[in-house]
Amino acid sequence: MPREPKPRGRPTKRSPEVEQRILAGLSKGTPLTVICLGDDMPDDRTVRDWQASDPEFSAAIARAREAGFDQIALDALAIADDTENDTVQTKEGEKPNTEWISRSRLRVDTRLKLLAKWDPKRYGELLKLGNPDGTSLDLADRLTKARERAANIDHGE
Repeated sequence: MPREPKPRGRPTKRSPEVEQRILAGLSKGTPLTVICLGDDMPDDRTVRDWQASDPEFSAAIARAREAGFDQIALDALAIADDTENDTVQTKEGEKPNTEWISRSRLRVDTRLKLLAKWDPKRYGELLKLGNPDGTSLDLADRLTKARERAANIDHGE
């Protein structure tokens, strides 16, 4: 009787439990590389391979990431709204805690910049093109007029 071929490579760490941990972490805003740091977790490259070969898992990751981005935005709002340590008591009285305020600004700015890169459609800044007088720049109209001018030149008009 022929022997079964031995499986190559290391055994997979993929299981419904591992997938759920990945999706839960992403939905909290934790980066995949951080989620995958544990010894009992797969390498982040492995998870990206699973994602590439499994459309259903890929869609679940996309949904979890979107929820995670929303959580990061909520975290930025919470940091901005937290005024608990904005002042310190000194011999001269209460003064602004500039170090705390600067650190909070950095934490908010970092989160917002990452969100703008990771999810530009929802968190990026919209760039609007316009004429110097503030009117809308209608690119289709300008293209039509340029074509008309080119056609007139071709006909010697």
